[in-house]
Amino acid sequence: MKVLLISANTLCEPYPVYPLGLDYVAGAIAGSHEVLCLDLNSLDAHDGLANAVNSFEPDIIGISLRNIDNTDAQHPQGFMGHYTQVAQAIRECSQAPIVLGGTGFTLFAPEIMRLLAADYGIIGEGERLALLLDALELGDDPAAIPGVIVGAGTVQKPEPWPGAAVRRFDPQAAHLPHYLHNGGMLNLQTKRGCPFRCVYCSYPFFEGSSMQCEPPERIARMAMDLQEAGAKYIFITDSAFNADCGHSLAVAKAFKRSGLGIPWGGFFAPVPGPADYFSILAECGLKHVEFGTESLCDTVLAAYRKPFLRDQALAAHKAANAAGLHVAHYFLLGGPGETAETVAQSLSEMDKLEKTAFFIFIGMRIYPHTVLYEIALREGQISTEQSILEPVFYAPSSNSLADIASLVEERAQGKMHWIRAAGGEQTGRILSRMYRRGHTGPLWEHLIR
Repeated sequence: MKVLLISANTLCEPYPVYPLGLDYVAGAIAGSHEVLCLDLNSLDAHDGLANAVNSFEPDIIGISLRNIDNTDAQHPQGFMGHYTQVAQAIRECSQAPIVLGGTGFTLFAPEIMRLLAADYGIIGEGERLALLLDALELGDDPAAIPGVIVGAGTVQKPEPWPGAAVRRFDPQAAHLPHYLHNGGMLNLQTKRGCPFRCVYCSYPFFEGSSMQCEPPERIARMAMDLQEAGAKYIFITDSAFNADCGHSLAVAKAFKRSGLGIPWGGFFAPVPGPADYFSILAECGLKHVEFGTESLCDTVLAAYRKPFLRDQALAAHKAANAAGLHVAHYFLLGGPGETAETVAQSLSEMDKLEKTAFFIFIGMRIYPHTVLYEIALREGQISTEQSILEPVFYAPSSNSLADIASLVEERAQGKMHWIRAAGGEQTGRILSRMYRRGHTGPLWEHLIR
């Protein structure tokens, strides 16, 4: 079959994100099918899409929905209108069945199936598209496949994908220059699944709660492929690179043995690790550490079910700084247990941290299949009949998100390294100018004070 895979994401703030998921889906099906990947970040959303569809004449079209909204309570932006336009543009030029997938789709599968009038959907990891294609060719019932939804049918939540995760990276892909010319960042995934139980997070739902680690040497070979294709920086997309310290150290050492010469960074949890952990990673090319800290108040950390305490977060920060790494912290204020006092405590502790940048999000987006969703139901903030496809945020009981925003604005005056949310359009424009001047990587280190 001729299969067209489309990444529908067009969000480029603070920087463009390479559509890694398409590579894995292509890797699962390319041996048996003719595959073409399209990325709407580097293609006109209507005319270019229609021309590509008409030229390729696919038998089936897969659309990946990475995000549903920007998760920013201060400036909420939903993406379903854009996705609807993409589906309509495809319907205007092709009668091929449409298959939806991606992390955003997985969270709201039945509702999005109805909204986009899709034929099939893939819940969880996209490799299941191979099973759907087999069923269609053999005349079997696709609805019998766990993880496949047909029309307005019911969802069968599958187990994590049991097969090998095979990435097909194409150095000649038409969308690759867009990322090489806008920051030079390509990405890697070293494992799937997340063992943590953070209340707001949906990772365990669509990847599982047990980790499936890739062999370090295989990851290093892919890193070298990315470097040879022109990447200037590699970002590790794992939910937390150090969720398995032993595996992450093995990956870093494999990078060094392979001769990888470009810097890399990733997401980290500020959890205890080996004393020399960050020093070893730095020796192996790590440059940027982005901590998912969320709060520096133990009461709130417990309510968020974070796997660390304030003092452990501070210790992780010091260890990363001591290793000479660029450090940033993400904060998520306004979730369960948050009060004016706990916000003030976090802001005071933040003031004590040296050599860092802060990305401060105010308001916790409620997503299905999370502990936060159950909390919001119990508290009467949402109902089971209510659609939360358009952004809905948790409302802390003792103070409003507007009050929290005022506290943050007051403390952030004159501090360039206190960045609200992802920085917005202004930050995106600044990064775009710096990329055009030849800068590469995430660049937030230029804000560190």
